[in-house]
Amino acid sequence: MEILIKIAQLILSLSLLVFVHELGHYLWARVFGIRVEKFYLFFDAGGFSLFKFRIGETTFGMGWVPFGGYCKIAGMIDESMDTEAMAAEPKPWEFRSKPAWQRLVVMVGGVVMNVVCAFAIYTGMSWHWGESYIANDDLQWGWYFNPLAEEIGFRDGDRVVSFDGKPVKGSFGRVYTDMLVGGVRVVGVERGVVDAYEYAVAGVGDSSVGVSENSSVGSYESEGGGNYVEVPGASGVGAHGSGEAVDYVEVQVEIPEDAVARMLTSEDFMLPRVPFVDGGLARVDSLVAAGGSPVDYLEEYQGAIAEYLPVHRRTFGFVDGLAAGFRRTGAEIRGYWAQLKLIFSPKTEAYKQVGSLISIGSIFPGEWDWWGFWRITAFLSIILAVMNILPIPALDGGHVLFLLWEVVTRRKPSDRFLEYAQMFGMLLLLGILVLAFWNDIYRFFIK
Repeated sequence: MEILIKIAQLILSLSLLVFVHELGHYLWARVFGIRVEKFYLFFDAGGFSLFKFRIGETTFGMGWVPFGGYCKIAGMIDESMDTEAMAAEPKPWEFRSKPAWQRLVVMVGGVVMNVVCAFAIYTGMSWHWGESYIANDDLQWGWYFNPLAEEIGFRDGDRVVSFDGKPVKGSFGRVYTDMLVGGVRVVGVERGVVDAYEYAVAGVGDSSVGVSENSSVGSYESEGGGNYVEVPGASGVGAHGSGEAVDYVEVQVEIPEDAVARMLTSEDFMLPRVPFVDGGLARVDSLVAAGGSPVDYLEEYQGAIAEYLPVHRRTFGFVDGLAAGFRRTGAEIRGYWAQLKLIFSPKTEAYKQVGSLISIGSIFPGEWDWWGFWRITAFLSIILAVMNILPIPALDGGHVLFLLWEVVTRRKPSDRFLEYAQMFGMLLLLGILVLAFWNDIYRFFIK
C-alpha cells in the first residue's frame, strides 16, 4: 500500500506540473493567434487516447501512458519531428510565421508558469500552515558527525556558525544542504574545549584556534607540551558533556573539493546533537553513566530522547504570506541551480546522483500527507522550470537560445538546422535518462 500511495502522489504531482507547464505554452500561443493542434495530458503512444474532444482547432485529450504530456503547436519543430508539415509553405497562423519576440514569449511561457505555480504553492502553504522550524542557533549541543566528517576536520559538538565568513542563520535543516550545494570551502565552527592541547592530537593546529576574551592561555604541563585554555566560572556540563567547564573557540574547517563526491553519498554526515534524558527521570536529571562509562548523548546510547529544542512557529497574513512565498521560491531556484553546477562538475561526481522517476517517487511520503505533497510538488515545479530553461536543443531553453540568436543577428536558423538540433537534443536527453535509470537501478537494486 505504501508503494501505491507514493506512485499515486507522483502521478498526481507530475500531472499537475506538466499541465501547468503546457498551459503556459498554450495560452501565449493563443494570445498571438498561433494554432495549437493538440493539448494532451499523458502520452497517446500509438495514437490511442483514453478520451479526447475538439474545441476549435485544438484536440484536447488524455493519453494512456501516465507520465508527461505535450502541447503541439502548429509550425514548430518539436519532439513530434513532423517534417512533412514543416515542408509545406508557412501559414499565417503557424509558429514559424510569427515575429521572433512572440515565439520567444511562447517558449518561455511554460517555464514562467512553473515558477508561478511554485510561488502559488509556497504562498498557500504559508497562509495555511505557517512556518515551523528549529533554528541552527538553538543547537546548543552542536552536531554529531560521521567518520567522513571527522576526517575532513569536524568534531562532535561543533556548532556551525559561518560559511566562507558569512553567518549561518535560519533552520538547522538547511545547514548541510546549503554547505554541500553552495560550494562552501570554509566552515566556521565553535568548538567546546577544556584545553587546547586536545586540538593538536585531534588534528587542529594552534594557529586555527581563536580563544575568547574571558580565557587565558598557559603551558600545558604534560608529555608533548602545548597550550591550554583556562576557563573561569563554575563547572557544569559543557560541549563534551563531561562535567568539566568548557569554553568555545572558533575553528575554520576547510572542505576539500575532492571530498564533495564522498559527501554526496555519505549517510548521516551531520545530525543534531541532543542530550539523552531517560523518561523515568525527572526533567532536571540526566543519565550520566551506563555500565561505568559516561553516557551523555544519543550517539552514545541508543534510546528515546526528550525533544526540548525550541520550535519557532510563525503565522502569515495575506501580504506576509506573499512575501514568504516569493522568498522561498527564489531560495529554491538558487539552491537547485547550485545543485546543477555540482552535477556538471566532473570532480564532484555528482552526476552519479542523478535519479529517474524511481528516485522522484521515493521522496514522497508513504502515507498521504498534504503538507508533504505540496512541498515536494512545489520543489518539482522549480526543477521542471530550471531544467527546461537549460540551453539544450529539445528543451525550451534550446528554442530560446536559437530565438535569441535570431533576435541579435536578425538571421533565422534554417528548418533543417533546427531539425538536426532537435534530434541531437533528444539523443542527449535520452542519454541522461539512461544514466538516471542506471543510477537508480544500481542504487536501489544492486548496491
